[in-house]
Amino acid sequence: MNRFGKTLFLLVLAGLVGSLYAQIPKIAVTGAIEWKKMEMRVNLSLDLASAGLRLPTGRSQAEEIIAIEFASLLRPYILAIPVDSSTTVEDLIRLGSFSFLGPESVAKSAKRGYATLTPDFSSLSSASTLDLSILSSRLILHSRPMEMRRVLAPVPAAPYSGIIIIASGELPVHGRRTSAFVTPCLFPKVWDTDMNLIYERNILDPAGGGKTLVRYAAEEDIFQDSPSGLSPEVSALVGNNPLRIIARGVFGIRPTDPIIDREDALEILSLEDNRRLLREGKVVIVLSDKALETRFDDAP
Repeated sequence: MNRFGKTLFLLVLAGLVGSLYAQIPKIAVTGAIEWKKMEMRVNLSLDLASAGLRLPTGRSQAEEIIAIEFASLLRPYILAIPVDSSTTVEDLIRLGSFSFLGPESVAKSAKRGYATLTPDFSSLSSASTLDLSILSSRLILHSRPMEMRRVLAPVPAAPYSGIIIIASGELPVHGRRTSAFVTPCLFPKVWDTDMNLIYERNILDPAGGGKTLVRYAAEEDIFQDSPSGLSPEVSALVGNNPLRIIARGVFGIRPTDPIIDREDALEILSLEDNRRLLREGKVVIVLSDKALETRFDDAP
């Protein structure tokens, strides 16, 4: 091939490559995890020009592109979800505790909203909501709850309808000379001040309908103008006579695990009715407003 032929070939090749990259759709991902609702809100926005699409004929194609790419685009954000104080969903896959395609399977359960055009008609956006209790239920692998350690010297205790752990303020971190706000995860542990493990995911009874270990709430949810002082969402889970506990510290590589007084732990463990609350997941942890939302924008 002479010099002219080579030059022409390279120019054609460069044009083809440039054309190919020009047609790669640009899809922006934004959203947040709302821990109070145990939901991941996601918005996908497809740049129509990047996909070589024009309205009105290109709208259906744009919707199809978003639908095809949806699960793979959500994968990195699902992988980044903290499972407990030391592991994420990605860590579980690496350890062989969760299927490699599990994130895509969970993503497909999301509720999809209607696609809408931006005011300048340059992009098509689609909002979706993913129920994180679906993910947490798939990570509960036991079929029977773990037996809780019996208390050798039970204390007098009243039966309660649920358990509320108030951990909204900055707390001392166990084992460190620092303090931190408690952050949410799918399966936080609860410890007492003697560092006995009081509550963890294997205590939850799957047969009893438990899908989530705890639910999270804000301070305003437990200081309502109602007979119980609780919001309807919180009272639906823990009833109108819950045991209210103030956390004394926090533990974990991530500060996810509240520490409660040993006396409060004994009040739970000394009575079968109260131990049952743990097995049924009737536990609410109150966090700061900032901790209750984890935002993401194009990169987890």
